[in-house]
Amino acid sequence: MKRSFVLSAAMLMLAGCMSNQQASRTAAPAAAPLPDITIYHLEGRRSERIVWLMEELQLPYQLEFKRGDILGSMATIKTINPGMPVAPTVKYGDQVIVESGAIIETILNRHAPGKLQPALDSPDYPYHLIWIHYAEGSLAARLFQDYRVWRVQPPKQRSPLVDSEQVVQFAEDYLGKHPWFGGAEFSAADIMMKFPLDVATGLNIVDGGPFPNVAAWKAKIEARPAYQRMRAKARPDGLVGSPPALPQHAPAGPRNSSPPSQ
Repeated sequence: MKRSFVLSAAMLMLAGCMSNQQASRTAAPAAAPLPDITIYHLEGRRSERIVWLMEELQLPYQLEFKRGDILGSMATIKTINPGMPVAPTVKYGDQVIVESGAIIETILNRHAPGKLQPALDSPDYPYHLIWIHYAEGSLAARLFQDYRVWRVQPPKQRSPLVDSEQVVQFAEDYLGKHPWFGGAEFSAADIMMKFPLDVATGLNIVDGGPFPNVAAWKAKIEARPAYQRMRAKARPDGLVGSPPALPQHAPAGPRNSSPPSQ
């Protein structure tokens, strides 16, 4: 009887330790104090992502740009970041940082733990991280490469390799199975993906018609109060100095599944 009581007590203690360890793994760490944030912005460009992020999180920031004057805004950025004058350029306390994905992850992980990204042990976390990086690494890179080439020589047929239509189709297929790029919930991956998907159809690089899931996702995004606040603050006059749309996108058609012979 006594031995049974001792064993039961030990098992309860072990279960309690395991529960405490599990809680410590899953509990979000405390948010660090937020330094002063200044976002140096170009209207209609990637810097909108950081304004939108701060609006979603309801964190304080200062927004710097010359309204309706892209060249003037760029001149301001050059004074802050002459070595790499890009938007977004962000003053983060005493540091100057660039790359919207890196800025977003820094702010979330340090100052908004547990917000706008799935838990590390969630099945959705790998999807969230994929789309955070896909937005620039695969999607925007391909879109702008095709755009520049097609400005010189309008396309007569789709590429047999990965092209703009295919990188957007990959997003379309994912959204057919998931409501958000972060999986079950809206996340910073959705903030990253909005800009290149707007570029894809806005510059006529792809025809928006074959991508109804992307269109429905955009409608949900644009209804978010934080997105609307971002638009009012960061794009008060609409798109300013936007590149011209292509006169035509590459026609859809059967895709050759193998690369051409060398």
